[in-house]
Amino acid sequence: MQALLDLKLLTTFVRAAHAGTLSAAAIQVGRTQSTVTMQIQRLEDALGQSLFHRSGSGVRLTGAGERFLGYAERILRLHDDAVSSFSDQGLRGAITFGCPEDYLIAFFPALLKSFGAIHRDIEIRVVSAPTPELQKLLHARQIDMALVSTPDITPGGDFIRTEQLAWVGSKPTLELHDFNQNGGPQNPIPLALAAANALDHRSARDAMESAKLPYQIAYASNSLAGLIAVTRSGLAISVMMQKAVPSDLFILKAPLPALPKLGLRVITSEINPSPAMDAFADHITKMLPFL
Repeated sequence: MQALLDLKLLTTFVRAAHAGTLSAAAIQVGRTQSTVTMQIQRLEDALGQSLFHRSGSGVRLTGAGERFLGYAERILRLHDDAVSSFSDQGLRGAITFGCPEDYLIAFFPALLKSFGAIHRDIEIRVVSAPTPELQKLLHARQIDMALVSTPDITPGGDFIRTEQLAWVGSKPTLELHDFNQNGGPQNPIPLALAAANALDHRSARDAMESAKLPYQIAYASNSLAGLIAVTRSGLAISVMMQKAVPSDLFILKAPLPALPKLGLRVITSEINPSPAMDAFADHITKMLPFL
């Protein structure tokens, strides 16, 4: 008699195959690394094949593992489709979702609460990272879907809404900041920005250079909390999505140059996303413009 495949083992296998490490897969499936190791071993025993080459740096698929991955993904997708089509309890499943930290703070409490009220059996795990990092994670299929920024906001684009970037300081005007009171008008303006590959970082530098204003990158942090802390100290000004600016900080205008708007869109790692992913993407598309 042929062995029956356990869906939990298939889920763990698919996560490990995309993540490249058992530790990352363990985080995604909510198990310990030792449990994930045992689950992979059970699956290999059931199939009579080694699915991974193991090394100190992680795991990579064997030839058998490459072939089995397509089957495992199809089985899991068909399972989700069947459950959603015939169960009166609604959709089930798990989604690993990526989102920049400022969008997470500004929008997702309301989005997750309203989605959870409709689909109580869909588990959403959130990964916070800048757009370029999220795109890499999607390409590596380490996350299922993401809300990302795009500088292209031409009419007819596939963005859901636009968000204005803003200069942010601890005082109402640039002139009131202590760092601009010594050295005259050519004193470089200290900036606290996200990583160099982030869209807000590039937008800030492009704007300053186009306006021929002297500046220096005084602080760098991928953490919005870190940028807010530096801005509150008065040692630098930063760039944030306008909706994410805390009430105790100020949006700065001239003589600082105008900053662009960014478009927000949802992208997925799957050509044929699961019903749970489709439901969450549809919910974001419908709700986000009104938050």
